Amino acid sequence: MFNGARVWVVIPALDEAPSVGLVVTELWALTDAAGKALVDHIIVCDNNSRDATAAVAQDAGATVVSESRRGYGAACLRALRRVRSGGAKENDVVLFVDADHSVDVSEVPALLAPLADGADLVIGNRVAGAREPGALSPQQEFGNWLSSALIRLLWRCDVNDLGPFRTIRVGALDRLAMQDRAFGWTCEMQLRAIQHGLSMVEVPVSSLKRIGRSKISGTLLGSLRAGRGILGMVAAIWWEQRRMMRRHEYHP
Repeated sequence: MFNGARVWVVIPALDEAPSVGLVVTELWALTDAAGKALVDHIIVCDNNSRDATAAVAQDAGATVVSESRRGYGAACLRALRRVRSGGAKENDVVLFVDADHSVDVSEVPALLAPLADGADLVIGNRVAGAREPGALSPQQEFGNWLSSALIRLLWRCDVNDLGPFRTIRVGALDRLAMQDRAFGWTCEMQLRAIQHGLSMVEVPVSSLKRIGRSKISGTLLGSLRAGRGILGMVAAIWWEQRRMMRRHEYHP
């Protein structure tokens, strides 16, 4: 629990049996200054894995839900349905963590702290944090730089990373009405937050070399699909916003 609010962890997972149990175990071990558990619920969405991801996560103490349609956003949306059905309150916190052990979960308190100061969304900024050798592939670094630069250019907002390690209030997340079911999920969240005028903060986080091979940056096709999804999301929301502005100009 964090400042009287429950912390719900969402972990989308596809073929992450070697790492997901470790991630869940490390999250359960987190405590606050009083020695009380920091995390209240851990929801792992098994995104139609071919390995024992679901069983390993369950054995580690996570609640496991399933989404047969593959896609990062699809898995997150399914897990969030479980969060809402579990009775999450508007002031509760959702913490997004990947299942591949690519982040240091001991840094979770740093992602929670700005929420106590009024932030709605906190992004773990990998660009500003320490990195293990091989933690981020060249295509990841370039894609992240390009997408962030486009957002800064088009929205005049200081965005430097689209990393998946993040926290957000449940009420703020509900306002965003997230829809993307693929690789544009993290980008959509930040752009919708900008549109809704939410308070968004970046904090430096460390990047670890993931366990196993990435389904995104580990292959050329995966990298291309991710890049298309992210850049497509930037373009789609930009044009959507432009249309709304033109409509307002014609019909004040």
